[in-house]
Amino acid sequence: MMRNLDIGVLRSFVAVAETGGVTRAAGLLNLTQSAVSMQLKRLEEVLGLAVLERSGRGVALTGAGEQLLGYARRMVETNDEAFSRLTHKAFEGEIVLGVPLDIVNPVIPQVLRRFATDFPRVKVQLLSLYTDMLKDMLARGACDLILTTEARADAGAETLREVPLRWVGAPGGSAARSRPLRLGYCRHCTFRRGDIARLDAAGIPWEMAVESDSDRTIEATVSADLAVTTMLEGTEPGHLECLPPGTLPDLGVQKINLYRNPTATPEVADALCELLRQGYGGL
Repeated sequence: MMRNLDIGVLRSFVAVAETGGVTRAAGLLNLTQSAVSMQLKRLEEVLGLAVLERSGRGVALTGAGEQLLGYARRMVETNDEAFSRLTHKAFEGEIVLGVPLDIVNPVIPQVLRRFATDFPRVKVQLLSLYTDMLKDMLARGACDLILTTEARADAGAETLREVPLRWVGAPGGSAARSRPLRLGYCRHCTFRRGDIARLDAAGIPWEMAVESDSDRTIEATVSADLAVTTMLEGTEPGHLECLPPGTLPDLGVQKINLYRNPTATPEVADALCELLRQGYGGL
């Protein structure tokens, strides 16, 4: 039958091992000497092993005690971390994270899952909006952290990754060869102005085939081979494909930038920032 080790007993064992004596450990733990001695006796009874060698000069670890010490330290540390995270007021409340829709998957669900494990009492409010809208909300203090997709990094930004911007069309489609080139964009798309400027510079005539507030409407139009659009490489859905290089003007790269509200709760914001760095850095 599986037996359980008591965290309080392990804490006393670690203290005795680190201080070299029951008396000093008792003072450190604010317990009586007899209480610590009883805990050590109970530990050896549960294990069926001697973990300490007692002598007139103090105590020393047995071979089994040396092996147990590493486990005991980790168990006590894990216990203390869990208790702190679940009860400390600094780890309560809400944090508002803004992310453009095109870079939500696959990173953000993984980040939120890990964050919820570490901070179960902190609610994350996820906002999915365009970069310009998110930057405006951050400036007004309505967001704690935002990610953006933009060609440059403004003051206060931390660039997590650079991703090529690509022309996207229907698989095997012909819309990219039409002239004027038929385009499909959301009204607030961050990429739109720069993409059109590149077409103008290359002397390629164009017309707006569809303009919508819905990304799904744009995807459906492009999938029907009625227009082309632009997306970050790797974010295009399965029913669309990136056009071969050279088909249309090169669009360069976009930066995935992280911005932080200085008033955000430091411990919580620090942890979420680190998870975002790991997530987007590992793409």
